[in-house]
Parts: sequence; C-alpha cells; structure tokens
Amino acid sequence: MPSSSHRPRKRFGQHFLHDPGVLARLVAAIAPRPGEFIVEIGPGEGALTRPLAERAGALHVIELDRDLVRGLSGPGIPVHQGDALEFDFGALPPGLRVVGNLPYNISTPLLFYLARYAGRVRDMHFMLQREVVERMVAAPSTAQYGRLSVALQARFRMEKLFAVAAGAFRPAPKVESAVVRLVPLEHPLELDEALLRRAFSARRKTLRNALAGIDLAALGIDPGLRPENLSVADYARIAETTRRRPQTD
Repeated sequence: MPSSSHRPRKRFGQHFLHDPGVLARLVAAIAPRPGEFIVEIGPGEGALTRPLAERAGALHVIELDRDLVRGLSGPGIPVHQGDALEFDFGALPPGLRVVGNLPYNISTPLLFYLARYAGRVRDMHFMLQREVVERMVAAPSTAQYGRLSVALQARFRMEKLFAVAAGAFRPAPKVESAVVRLVPLEHPLELDEALLRRAFSARRKTLRNALAGIDLAALGIDPGLRPENLSVADYARIAETTRRRPQTD
C-alpha cells in the first residue's frame, strides 16, 4: 500500500482518512464478506482498501492519481486507473457493492452518475461532506431538500450512519464529514431529470412559474407551492403525466 508520504493534491480533492477508530467503524458498517464483489472509489493511500480486501478476499479499486495507483496493486486488488465519472459500472457483475471516501469536489455529480446503476447495485457506503449527506436524506419543505434529494430518494433508501470530524483526515478539510448508506429500492420511482433541473433551478419561484406549461392542478398539486414543497412521489406523478400527454400552454 502507498505510504503516508504521498503529498495530497488539491486538484484531486484529496483528504486521506487515517483515523483507526473511524476506519474500524466504517468497515463494520460495510460488513464485507468473502466472495462479494466490492468496488472502492478513490482508495487514496489504501487505508480502507486493506481491511476490505482482507475480509472480502478481493476488491476492485478506481483511482485517478497515477502516483497512488502504483502502490495500490496487490493480490486480489485489481486497480482501474481513471476517472470514476467515466467508469462503466454496468460492465461489472450485478449485486456489486460500492464504497469510498469520495472527493468533495466531484461528490455531487458522482452521486448522480452512480444513481444510473442503481439496478445493478446491492448497496453503497460513502464518506462525504456532511452537508451533502444532509441534502441526500432531507425531507420536503426543508432548506436542504433539492434536486439531489429527489433524484436519490426515488432510487434508494438512505441512512446517515455517523459523523466524522475533520481531524480524521490528512490534511484536515475545512468541513465535517459523514458516512451514508444507500440501498436500492425494490420499486424505484421514475423521474424526468430535465424536469427536476428546471424546477430546482428556479426554487424561489412558485411551481406555476418554475414548471409553467404543466397542468399541476389536474394532479391535485397546488401551483402556488414551491419546488421544495413537493414529495418525491409528486415529482414521479408529474413525470408520468408529462410522458403520457403533451404539455399545455
């Protein structure tokens, strides 16, 4: 495994987890078993890679930093050098488990990207900026509730597991972190991603203006509400309606 002498690179958003207590708690939450297909995104110096590989017997890792890749390879640890945002998770066996201490600078687009593969995933465990986790699990009509909340809650049951202080990382980030678990829903809801972007890009507006042209009253939805007031099921109903019939002027 790489040594702790590697200098973290700001452009990769590198903050290496080193706290033994946090690592043990994270491994316990993931609870890897022999024979499972696990993929770790952004293994960094391999602090989490080693205990996961020991318990699962094998572990695929995706790492962008070429300098770190050289030290990660080992028996039962295939290394994929490249950007996780371009990795084809669909080429891996179904039932895969995805884990990682995700770089803060790409965490939100990466979550949207991974959501596309919900049907092939057993579960996902991520270390993220606490603010992002709070957005993921937020309820409607709260300040944290937004496009990310709706898009993920339509596909996953999510749970914030525990918070992690900045001192658990090298270098310490300026924000606190949290660990979240995502488990795909047996019956996910279908959404319209373009409609979500349209709604939440104008979240200060009422739905009458943010989603102009859609007959919300026919769905029993008050056009005077704002985008953050609607539930995930509401957005699924709007998406179904717009797929079935043309929008009105």
